Amino acid sequence: MEAARLTGTLLGELLIRRGELSEDQLAAVLLEQEQSQARLGELLLAQRIVSAAAIARALAEQYGLEFVDLEHEPIDPEAASLLPERVARRYGALPVRFLAEELVLVAVRDPTDIFTADDLHIALGMPRRLGVAAADALDAAIARHFGIDALAGSTPEEEDEEETDEADVIDIREAGSSAPAIQLVHSLITQAIDQGASDLHFEPQAQALLVRARIDGVMREFSTVRRSLQRSVISRLKIMGELNIAERRMPQDGRVTIHLGGEAMDLRIAVLPTRYGEHVVLRLQRRSGNRLELAELGMSPGVAEVLTRAISQPYGAIVTCGPTGSGKTTTLYAALGLLNDEGRSLMTIEDPIEYQLAGVNQIQVLPKAGLTFARGLRTILRSDPDVLLVGEIRDEETAGIAIQAAMTGHLVLTTIHANTAASAVARLRDMGAEAGLLEAALTCIVSQRLVRRLCLSCREAYTPGVNERAVLGLRGNSRAQVFRAVGCAACIGTGFAGRTAIFEALSVEGPIRRVLASSADDIHAAAVKNGMQTLFEDGIRLVVDGTTSLDEVRRITGDPAFQHTAPRPARASSTRRKPDTT
Repeated sequence: MEAARLTGTLLGELLIRRGELSEDQLAAVLLEQEQSQARLGELLLAQRIVSAAAIARALAEQYGLEFVDLEHEPIDPEAASLLPERVARRYGALPVRFLAEELVLVAVRDPTDIFTADDLHIALGMPRRLGVAAADALDAAIARHFGIDALAGSTPEEEDEEETDEADVIDIREAGSSAPAIQLVHSLITQAIDQGASDLHFEPQAQALLVRARIDGVMREFSTVRRSLQRSVISRLKIMGELNIAERRMPQDGRVTIHLGGEAMDLRIAVLPTRYGEHVVLRLQRRSGNRLELAELGMSPGVAEVLTRAISQPYGAIVTCGPTGSGKTTTLYAALGLLNDEGRSLMTIEDPIEYQLAGVNQIQVLPKAGLTFARGLRTILRSDPDVLLVGEIRDEETAGIAIQAAMTGHLVLTTIHANTAASAVARLRDMGAEAGLLEAALTCIVSQRLVRRLCLSCREAYTPGVNERAVLGLRGNSRAQVFRAVGCAACIGTGFAGRTAIFEALSVEGPIRRVLASSADDIHAAAVKNGMQTLFEDGIRLVVDGTTSLDEVRRITGDPAFQHTAPRPARASSTRRKPDTT
């Protein structure tokens, strides 16, 4: 690379012109520079007069280069993998993105270092263009990209303290594919985790391997991997999940536990053969010991009252329902926290164990070893529990055992995949549970979804029209304002940042018990008549208080015209939302 071109304006003058530095400050630092012979930028940083980002912007202008904002600009993992870790760390340089097929932009902290430029030329083996990045942001980006080495697993001391199951913590130093592919896979996983993704998809296309991530419930293009690396990338993913890399025609499922930044995470790996190769999906689940209290879930007072009343009963079944990743288990663990005292025996059977709670006996399902939900549940019931959490009801056998347990003196908390509280009853009936048994066993069904929170940095207030005011229950208030998404650098242009939950709680009592043999529509209508607030209505509550937008609630719950019953107008709520329940 040619040496960076000096524009003729000194760094200090640029910082003064940008308002980052005063003339008196510059004079004092220049005096110190004469004695120490240190660089001006180093002195300004050491004395905390100017930020690293301000210096980088000024350097970029001084030498006619691009400023690379690594705090907000995504890094192309394939580009970053062009440099070995030792070279990136030694020279403070990281390839950021391809400007053309054979031209890469490399972020550096010091554009004046000609020796670094020459070495980068040799290490990259392709044309490159320099950009200037803030030193601290560059160090953090290099650590994120290569920091996946933290996935190397538990230390011997950690392994002594906590036994690992068949999904052992992997050692990424185990080679199974080409080194660039290993580095690329680990970089993609690290970035997905950093951005809060719940799933990472590797989708083979005709010309390349498309990588997409589900962030805040929405799929987003993450990266594109060239076709020549596809087989190595897929092989690396299969090795991580201890799958058969030679089998390319049959679906496979695997799991692995990783450690990243001191946090344990479970990765579920699903492989499916497609026309252009194997499609792989990683489900990223944090194995966190930090759980939310029931009061922190942000439920409306009505929903919180129904659930609290149900968990105060000595027996019965409490069911949460919704799609995968909607926070069902989080809600149950918040309820379990209220029940966790020395006077009760609490047990769980899950796949995987998502929270670790002191005082609770937790069992991990291991199908390969013959420990299924149904078999484990039978044994648990012979172990004298007071409260039992069943991670998910998936089949007729598990449903039957759980319902019988709820009828024989146990408080059972469980989840099921169903769209609404009413349809969860129909789902249980489809699994063979008789309406009479459900009437005796069920105490409460909570349906929930996660909606995206509006980005507080860019949300825009507006006055809703007549139709929207009617939906929001603001008919008589023509001056009321709500918010909509805009998009900014802080939220990567989406207009949203984080998620929170909306709920509907069906209390199985009185008139509801008498219609459990009816259709889901009839059960829903009876529940609404009995005072149940629907998912859509709970979402409207969040629109009115500025947490989310009406479009987002409609996206998650659907158009109310197609729901069981037209929603009642919602009233403005003063309930403030609490931290993300995911």
